[in-house]
Amino acid sequence: MSSDLSLADITALVDENITYPEQVWYTIAAFLFVVGCFQWGSVIHSKFARRRHHESDEETVTTNDIQHKRFSLRRIPLAIVNFYRVVAFRWTLEIGQSYTLNMAEVFVTVAYIVLLLIYAFVNTTSVEGQKFDAIYWSNRIAMLASSQFPIVTALGTKNNVVSLVTGISYDRLNYIHRMMARTCFMLLWVHAAGEVVCFPSFRETLSEDWLRVGITAMVAFSILIIVSLRPIRNDVYEVFFYVHFLSVLIFLVGGYYHTKGAHGSYWVWPSFVFWAFDRFVRVVRLVVFNHSYFGFKSGTGTMDATTELLSEDIVRLRLSRPPHFHWYPGQTAYLIMPSVSTLPFEAHPFTIASFDSSLLLTAKTEDQSGSGENYETKVLGSSAPFWKELVFLVNVHGGFTKKLKEVAASKGKVKVFVDGPYGPSADLGSYDTSVFIAGGSGISYTLPVFLSVIERVRKGKSSCKRVVFIWSIRGAGYIQWIEEALVKAVQLAPPSLTVSIRIFNTGSESTVQPMEEDSSLSDPTEKKGAPEQVLTRKVSSTSSMLLSLRGVKMECGRSDLNALLKEEVSMASGSMSVSVCGSQGIARAVRHALRFPVSGPSSILSGGPSVTLYVESFGYA
Repeated sequence: MSSDLSLADITALVDENITYPEQVWYTIAAFLFVVGCFQWGSVIHSKFARRRHHESDEETVTTNDIQHKRFSLRRIPLAIVNFYRVVAFRWTLEIGQSYTLNMAEVFVTVAYIVLLLIYAFVNTTSVEGQKFDAIYWSNRIAMLASSQFPIVTALGTKNNVVSLVTGISYDRLNYIHRMMARTCFMLLWVHAAGEVVCFPSFRETLSEDWLRVGITAMVAFSILIIVSLRPIRNDVYEVFFYVHFLSVLIFLVGGYYHTKGAHGSYWVWPSFVFWAFDRFVRVVRLVVFNHSYFGFKSGTGTMDATTELLSEDIVRLRLSRPPHFHWYPGQTAYLIMPSVSTLPFEAHPFTIASFDSSLLLTAKTEDQSGSGENYETKVLGSSAPFWKELVFLVNVHGGFTKKLKEVAASKGKVKVFVDGPYGPSADLGSYDTSVFIAGGSGISYTLPVFLSVIERVRKGKSSCKRVVFIWSIRGAGYIQWIEEALVKAVQLAPPSLTVSIRIFNTGSESTVQPMEEDSSLSDPTEKKGAPEQVLTRKVSSTSSMLLSLRGVKMECGRSDLNALLKEEVSMASGSMSVSVCGSQGIARAVRHALRFPVSGPSSILSGGPSVTLYVESFGYA
């Protein structure tokens, strides 16, 4: 249509550029509120369920342990919940060998894109019914994209209001952060193309500062999108880390000045507030948890960490925790090592492989015969670090971790500053059965949660009756990483708790030393490994003690997760949790095993267990 617009059209366009982004925000806020109600409601329900379950256990302690499963229509609400869990989180869209989206993520992605496109193209005709030129709706697209900058920035930070409202940790929200950023990137390029094609004096205005900073911002954004692709992000994380920081800074500053003339900069400046708030909180936490150690002096009172090279691909890092530093099982911490990293305050995330246990204090109160380090060693032996220190198992790749490996090869010490803890910790206190599945260094997540379940049962804070620990390794030497912790855990387990440990060695007969973590734990169609008797010649004396314990079994070959989980589901009643940490192959196998009919409505209505799945994956978020 002609570029001539009536006063009514101009007024409508200006009003729409203001109200439509606001309406998108209202929609997103309403969605987050609903998600938050479900998340926090689930947390509250699990706590009350645990209390009711504990009271029920006390009333039925003298009854027969065998529970007969019967069909019951009263379990329809529970069947609906499990149906939702399967469809939303275990039905997946699998792209290649290493990328998986569950249906909940697919739904959020499609809904978000559709929402923005609807507001981009609705009411693009004049009051006379003629279509506006592309320049008008492309400008609206730019305003819609700009309005998303604050929430995109917030989702990329460790301390953000979205996590507070929804109860979903930052690492779970990281996919949404990337998806929203890429959607905005697409919309902004549509805006840029509309400007070039429809703006007659585009070349003449290249000398204008507002246009130059806009172009600079889009170049920075384009570079950021490229380096954030998973192959690049995983292979050269340090490059991604630096480019991400600089590109975001250039993009937001450029975007602020570019939109200032169109009165849209008020959508951009909150991004700086969210980013600054996150950095402020992290600096405060860093000072609080490391305030005694900023003297950079070796010896007592410093954060000197002991390094140990467990295999060619795994470094174990141990350090005494600050007295006021506490964490929950499965959480992560960011480690800053000035002597190892390229930049002094470069932070890298790792899962805490140890458990912040009060067992030593409890045991010491019961028996005052020992004290201090000698007493702790007496109670837990050499497994004590897993119960009272900060322990990290670091996968060696390139860059930072490669330098750390060089330090560990000489068993050197490094100064470490701790920022954390971050991330969720699953509350497993209300489950009758808990299953843990890990491949290689995935035990960084499953081991502390496993130890936590045993301690909580000892204290009467958990109703768990059976716990299963499944670990796949590529060499018998892997067992030495955690064998004494497993031995002590089995010994500390109360009689009311059945402990089953299944270790699968997928290495060949010639495998004496561990080579790398297992990334394909669960394909039952793959060939089996070496004969089982080979293992008896390659395990240590402690491993022999571990294997002699009741409920502990070591096998050769790959585990059939489908069969193992079906067996556990058939044996279980009440509620059951499955926690898995490993590669995408492991997570996919577990999701497939826990779909219909294993966790379907028919199974629940017939008295089968309600299964909740917790998935942690290798790599950076």
